[in-house]
Amino acid sequence: MVVSSPALQPRNCIAGLASLRAVFTISTRANDMSNHIYKKIELTGTSTTSIEDAVNNAISRAAKTVKELRWFEVIETRGDIAEGKVSHWQVTIKVGFTLDD
Repeated sequence: MVVSSPALQPRNCIAGLASLRAVFTISTRANDMSNHIYKKIELTGTSTTSIEDAVNNAISRAAKTVKELRWFEVIETRGDIAEGKVSHWQVTIKVGFTLDD
């Protein structure tokens, strides 16, 4: 099958779908977040297992006392080395949560 229009080429259709998905995601999120006020806190989680566990440890501990945790961003990753191997992970994150009305 020959497709004559460049806009209908498979590569362009996929790019178009990705753009549409991005616009839909942005507009959906904008509606969900339009009336919220967020506060950010900085936490450092630790783990002897992995970076992911360090992040999860920080979030699960914060969730015990902070309500409405919504998102996080990784700020810094560090670790301790013992006998030539990683012995401990430390991950600093900023966590956003919504303020009560």
